[in-house]
Amino acid sequence: MSTTSAMKRPLKVGLFFPHAQVGPDGRKPAWANIVALAQRAEQAGFDSLWFPDHYFYPRGDLGLNPVGPPRGEKEAASGFWDCWTLISAIAASVPRVELGTLVSCTGYRNPGVLAKIVDTIEEVSGGRVILGIGGGDSGYEHHALGLSYDNRISRFEEAMTIIHHYFHDGIANVEGKHYSAHELERRPAGPRPNGPPVMIGTLATGQRMLRLTAQYADLWNGWIIRRSTDIAAIPPLREAIDAACIAQGRDPATLGRTLTVGVSLLGRTMPGNETITGTPEQIADTFRAIAREGISHVQIWLTPTSSAGVEAFAPVLELLDRG
Repeated sequence: MSTTSAMKRPLKVGLFFPHAQVGPDGRKPAWANIVALAQRAEQAGFDSLWFPDHYFYPRGDLGLNPVGPPRGEKEAASGFWDCWTLISAIAASVPRVELGTLVSCTGYRNPGVLAKIVDTIEEVSGGRVILGIGGGDSGYEHHALGLSYDNRISRFEEAMTIIHHYFHDGIANVEGKHYSAHELERRPAGPRPNGPPVMIGTLATGQRMLRLTAQYADLWNGWIIRRSTDIAAIPPLREAIDAACIAQGRDPATLGRTLTVGVSLLGRTMPGNETITGTPEQIADTFRAIAREGISHVQIWLTPTSSAGVEAFAPVLELLDRG
C-alpha cells in the first residue's frame, strides 16, 4: 500500500485480533501464528490491529454475569493471553500499523502501572499505541482474579484521572477512594508529548461514561456488532456523544469517532451477531457510507480471523484506496 493510495482511503481500517483458546480442548493461540497473521494484516494494508483485554470468558457467557462461578461451570470456556504483553512483542515485530486495545480494563491493573506499561510500549513502537480503555464488563473475571467489581465506574473515573494527569501534566497527584498517585512522574517519557490518543468505549452509552469520554478521550468508540450493521444505527450514537461534549463545553468536532463492526467472508458467519457481507465492492461501499457518517476509523471483527480471511478482505482495502 503506497502513501498516495492510503491518503485517498476515506477512513482507517483496523483488524480486531482475538487471541483466545476457546474451550478446554481448543488449540492454543501460538505466538508464531499470532505474529505471522499480524504481519500479513500489515502487508494487506490494514491501518491498525486491535486486541481485547480479557483473560477468560466463562462457558456459555460473554463475561457479563454477576460475580461468582458462571452458571455452575467450574472452568472457563475461553482463555486469553495478556494483551499488553502481546502488543509489546508485536510492536517490535510489525513496524507500521497502529496498535490499540479494544478495550483495556482499568480494573485489572493499577492505573499508574498501566500508564507506565503503555508509555513503554509507546517507546518500543515509535508512538503507534491507541489506548482504548474502559471500566470492564466481566464480573466473573474480576472475581477469578481476586479484584473488586464494585463501583467500577467510580474506579474507572479515578483511574482515568491519574492516567490523564500522568500523560498531559507529566506528573500525577491524586488521592482517591479507590486509587491514589503521589508524585507519579512521567520519566522517562514516550515519544509523543501527551502520550497516546485515549479512546473510551466500547459500551460507553451510559451518561457517566459519556461524560468521562467528553472530558478525557481523544477518540470515542461505538460497538454495533450486536445491534445492527445498518448505517441508521450510527446517528443516535453520534448524537449522544455530541450532546455529552456540548454539556462539558467541548466542541464535538474535536473528538474522533471510531466504530467496531463485524464482517463475514468465505461463507462464514458470526453466530448471534449481525455482520457486513457481500462482494468486495459492496463492502467497500458500506465502509464509504460509514465514513460519510463521520467515522474516521473502523475496527472490524473479521470472520474468519485468519490468513484466508485477511486475503479475502484485501480487495476491499484496495478499493478503498481508490477513494
